[in-house]
Amino acid sequence: MNGTGRVFALIDCNSFYCSCERICQPELKRRPLVVLSNNDGCVIARSAEAKVLGIGMGAAYYQVREQMRRHGVVARSSNYTLYADISNRVMRVMAEELAGIEVYSIDEAWGDMTGIADIEAHGRHIRQRLAREIGMPVGVGVSTTKTLAKLANWAAKKWKGTGGVLDLTSPARQEKLLRIAPVSEVWGVGHRSAAKLAALNITTAWDLAQFDIGTLRQTFGVTMERTARELGGISCIGFNEGPAPKEAICSSKMFGVRQTELAPIREALAAYVSRAAEKLRSQTSLCSTIQVGLQTQLADLRGPRYANAVTLALPAPTDDTREILALAQQGLTQIYRPGYPYSKCSILLMGLSRRGELTPDLFSPAPRRGAERLMAVVDQINQKEGRGTVRIGSVPAAPAWAMRREMLSQRYTTRWEEVIGVRG
Repeated sequence: MNGTGRVFALIDCNSFYCSCERICQPELKRRPLVVLSNNDGCVIARSAEAKVLGIGMGAAYYQVREQMRRHGVVARSSNYTLYADISNRVMRVMAEELAGIEVYSIDEAWGDMTGIADIEAHGRHIRQRLAREIGMPVGVGVSTTKTLAKLANWAAKKWKGTGGVLDLTSPARQEKLLRIAPVSEVWGVGHRSAAKLAALNITTAWDLAQFDIGTLRQTFGVTMERTARELGGISCIGFNEGPAPKEAICSSKMFGVRQTELAPIREALAAYVSRAAEKLRSQTSLCSTIQVGLQTQLADLRGPRYANAVTLALPAPTDDTREILALAQQGLTQIYRPGYPYSKCSILLMGLSRRGELTPDLFSPAPRRGAERLMAVVDQINQKEGRGTVRIGSVPAAPAWAMRREMLSQRYTTRWEEVIGVRG
């Protein structure tokens, strides 16, 4: 046991973006499928069938398009609205089934299984419920430390005999898996670290767990030392009920087509500020400083290149979209230069503090009356009816600068007009 008696579970969705597409499009099941990045640039998710065909992660779409056509691979543009909603549904089920969860990313979360008598049975129950109620396939790995639970999850997905669930709380089972698991599959060990470890004859997770701790600390630092201790069953990474508030919030996307005029860039910036401010309010933070950025495609060596950013201080910490946007538009005017084909603008919210944490400045302007209530209502409507239902007036419903997403599926779960239709 880990000394604390805590039992960690890692529940991880299988090929999350592809699985989300298949939930609402049954015709895609068992067909090779990939999901593309912003502006349909490169492959960011692959189904198991696409992996077998050799479609590489990060491959540029234009380079593999012909290969995909020959093998009947289906491509979908990133549908982040759909993915976020499916993720929220998955996390709600986990929260109902476990004493506590810690969301790790959009497609995985840690769960507290301490005190559960039949761990494997409960893991199978969660897996079956997620498949039945949402249609999401997951892997469940359970052990006495987070690093061991992560490795158990890898094994649960790799070997079908596990049925997608692996209880690795037994020391005997831990040793058996550690002896055969490549060190590169250990949580926190990247390709470069794996190469350096191989030079020390550390090729498996077991080798790392048994290696001299002092040497690891001196050679790789405290993080690798902690990883080795966790593999040895000593819990060094605690369980948190939720992620810590972000210290900075950024919103930025490439334009679908390059923009030379200021007006459409101002529209895009307004949309990005709205999204960033929404994130700011979701963690009950206020912003005191912003940075506005604007750039051309810097990788294009043939065309004119330009990049600039300006940092500005707000009169007082705020989460009011209108206040942040007014200052951001001033910043954009300062850095915009006519004649350049711009590919991207960005907004970065900095100097964040929690609401009620700071004493108000007597000489700063008072916030707009009713601002907090107004922003809360806007967020509630957008959460219920879909992002962008209520938006800043300067942002059009179908902007010319929007990302290229020519293979976008419907937002089946968040837009009434895009709900799945059933024919009689």
